[in-house]
Amino acid sequence: MDSAKITNRNILIVDDHPLNVDSYKSLLSGIESNFNANYLLAYDCEEAYKLLLKTNLNSETIDFAFVDISLPPFEEKNILSGSDLGLEIRKLFPLCKIIIISMHKEPLWVNQIYSSFQPEGFIAKSDVNYKLFPEVFQSIANDEKYFSHSIKQAQKVIIQNNINWDNHDSKILQLIEKGIKTINLPEFIPLSLSTIEKRKANIKKQLIMDSGSDKELLDAARNLGFL
Repeated sequence: MDSAKITNRNILIVDDHPLNVDSYKSLLSGIESNFNANYLLAYDCEEAYKLLLKTNLNSETIDFAFVDISLPPFEEKNILSGSDLGLEIRKLFPLCKIIIISMHKEPLWVNQIYSSFQPEGFIAKSDVNYKLFPEVFQSIANDEKYFSHSIKQAQKVIIQNNINWDNHDSKILQLIEKGIKTINLPEFIPLSLSTIEKRKANIKKQLIMDSGSDKELLDAARNLGFL
């Protein structure tokens, strides 16, 4: 192959399990064809964030980022998950193609994560295998979006139930499930209590058709596969 056509690409891989990081790197290394890959590896939000800053400071770019959702947080910078990290990647490297790899494939989680920064790829960990990565990488390298089977199914549930809400609405329901009282939700969501209460009432209207209890709301959400 003509060496003049070989390009260099920086690929970020972030997962809190070193074995997963090594596996993803190995799978990607096996499909390299017309580029030289420089792998940036991190195992938590703090390490990944510092890699982002260092790469940006060196006037370099990150071409692809494979990011797990459940990561040890970097509380100092309020980067608490892979979703928050994805937002930072978008800010610093707007052309980077972000692929989320998540254990979460519940419709509500999928909706929240996707609406946050619209990653180019979204893969459920249960769908990952050695055949999947070449397909994912080639699709995204060709400027196409890629969603694994379980993620597509989760998106269908949202569409089929005509649930129209945004990232804040999804977060409200998830925090209620965790036992956070409504009065304390403004500590976690940048909205006033009155706004949150209105949104919560709208969610109840969509899911249970009345102003039922939080337990009834959560039961309905679970029955629909949202949680």
